[in-house]
Amino acid sequence: MSAPAQTVEGEASAVARLREGAFLQTIDRLAEALVCAALVGELLLVIGNVLARLYLQHSFLWADEAARLTLSTLAFIGGAVAYRRRDHAAVRFVLAVCPPRVERFCLALADIIVLFVSAVVGIASTEFIASTWDELSPVLQTHAAIIALPLPVGMALIALHALMNLAHEHGARAIAIGAGFAAFMLAAALSRQYWLPLLGADTPIFAALALFFLAILAGVPVGFVLLLSTATFLWLAGGTSMIVLPQTMVNGTGNYILLGVPFFILAGLVMERGGISVRLVRFIETLVGHMRGGLLQVTVVSMYLMSGLSGSKPADVAAVGTVMRDQLRERHGAAEGAAALAASAIMGETVPPSIAMLIVGSITSVSVAAMFIGGLIPAAIMALCLMALIYFRARRDNSMSLARAPFREMVRAGLVAILPLIMPVALIAGIILGIATPTEIAAIAVVYGLVLATIVYREMSPRALLRAVTDTAALTGVLLFIFAAASGFSWTLTIAYLPQRLVTLLQSMGNSTEIFILGSIALLIVVGVLLEGLPSLNVLAPLLLPIAAKLGLSQLHYALVLIIAMGVGGFMPLAGVGFYVCCAVMKCDIESASKAMLPYLAVILAGLLLIAFVPAFALFLPHYFGFRG
Repeated sequence: MSAPAQTVEGEASAVARLREGAFLQTIDRLAEALVCAALVGELLLVIGNVLARLYLQHSFLWADEAARLTLSTLAFIGGAVAYRRRDHAAVRFVLAVCPPRVERFCLALADIIVLFVSAVVGIASTEFIASTWDELSPVLQTHAAIIALPLPVGMALIALHALMNLAHEHGARAIAIGAGFAAFMLAAALSRQYWLPLLGADTPIFAALALFFLAILAGVPVGFVLLLSTATFLWLAGGTSMIVLPQTMVNGTGNYILLGVPFFILAGLVMERGGISVRLVRFIETLVGHMRGGLLQVTVVSMYLMSGLSGSKPADVAAVGTVMRDQLRERHGAAEGAAALAASAIMGETVPPSIAMLIVGSITSVSVAAMFIGGLIPAAIMALCLMALIYFRARRDNSMSLARAPFREMVRAGLVAILPLIMPVALIAGIILGIATPTEIAAIAVVYGLVLATIVYREMSPRALLRAVTDTAALTGVLLFIFAAASGFSWTLTIAYLPQRLVTLLQSMGNSTEIFILGSIALLIVVGVLLEGLPSLNVLAPLLLPIAAKLGLSQLHYALVLIIAMGVGGFMPLAGVGFYVCCAVMKCDIESASKAMLPYLAVILAGLLLIAFVPAFALFLPHYFGFRG
């Protein structure tokens, strides 16, 4: 080819790439604008509903239907935005030790599986919408299937992004792997009538579970692994339409309580970026900074308090870690700081408001308000255990303590922090007095945080606020998308009689509550590592809580134990996604932080066992305020 011809071809290729980039950017901005509008609109609606109830003695009866549409939009279109940003959680510690060729193969296969799953769910969702279109909503009398419309739109966006990833990042390799994958699926479908009758009755669930573990370890994003496993079970089991998949996904995001998830995440980001967390941490430093291991002690107490302002653990870690990072690195080392952050994040899982509590409350009969109150003492016990560990290690190493802050400085820092400190007190008081629901409290927390950040402290600009709303929408999209996918997978496990099999296994062991609790803790830790924490609750809590009730255990106490165990899995050294966040915030390598984490992990596990086998720690406050469970 002549030089002029090559030049023309190169220019044409560059123009095509520019047009493609402009097209994708336009789609991204439209999707982001839609999810941000849904989030802000729902926030205004919830606040308006609270004001109308308080001052006009009137409530918006259609608010629940609007909430379901908002949650669907955030889950599926927000999930697509998050996928475009590569925010979806995936387990990569296995790929990290594989040869580069194997790693590249698995990453290309992961995008192909995402493309395949999004196509299957998208097609099934259009059938689901068509079959339910004539049903009307009870209040607004609109087509009930409108709530499901974001699902096919989100799947189409995800499929588009997966195709772009395959084309730009894998090229010819993607074509070869995709052709092999398509050939395998086609051969399996064409020969299904011959090999399926030869399999046993339990093959569908065993195949789904085997595929689940293989896909997780191969680096496929968690939400798509859950959808792939559910679709595999439905295909192998037969007799059940694939429409069940979109139906369980839409129903899984339809609980009003889940609106607290984006609201608490937004509140956390506003506090982190609006100067609120800095003031709190500085005040805590004046109170406990003089103790042995002072800055590590400040980290533990700060995480306890920040967990009382934001339900999002990544937001808590970022808020405390970014403020404390330089001082921690200087006095204790980055690895020690990351370990203290991770251990404190586990401790804070039961400090209200907690997204984990909202999720458990949305899928079980356990009261969110009771969990909010019941989690305070267990978290305090683990915080004291961590502080004792830090103290005795610092004393053993003869570490120098910081000078005690003058009383005047302490008072000045307290006055600066008093406005942020009002929020957790008001949150708990609002729930105990029945003034507002946890979702409404979350919305009020956002408004209060915005007032502090934009009016009182003036540290958040309109552009920073817009960025916080966009980041909230993307993070919420990840969580709710995984939540929707986990709803289908949990339904699969129930249909396969897994709870009944667990009961039978327990009966063979003499119905030992001790073995059941220990087994539950181990299971939540392992699955928490594989599923990035929160989805493990969505999958396992509906299965395990009824069994706990049959064994005579308090469901409230047992739920709190599950939440802490899930946190241990999410922040497990070397493997937990939350632990990676702590290392990224502290800017340290994972290996050294994992070694530093071991004594903290031992203390956390000891505290968890103490809480698990002494129910009074979790039940005292709920019973005192009249909650049962």
